[in-house]
Amino acid sequence: MSFIARYRIPRNSRGSLPVYSDVRHGNGGIVSIRNVQGQLNSLANDLKQSLFSHNSPEASRLKVQIIAQRHLVIKGGRWKNDVINWLTRKGF
Repeated sequence: MSFIARYRIPRNSRGSLPVYSDVRHGNGGIVSIRNVQGQLNSLANDLKQSLFSHNSPEASRLKVQIIAQRHLVIKGGRWKNDVINWLTRKGF
């Protein structure tokens, strides 16, 4: 499967990927990816399909939502490091 960049995630001013986590009141964890450029739907679908294996418990809890045309919110667990590793493997 070849990877075609339909979206871009520029690094922040400190050189880090703009991936942030938020855990409040037992919500299970929220991870946000900010300032995504391009097709957010493609990024959301790619995350759903390949962040975790299809039959894993994590994949069944994974919920991805687009916020304000440039941000993506991932709900269901504390997966900030998993998301950063996935993005790094993709070349971001």
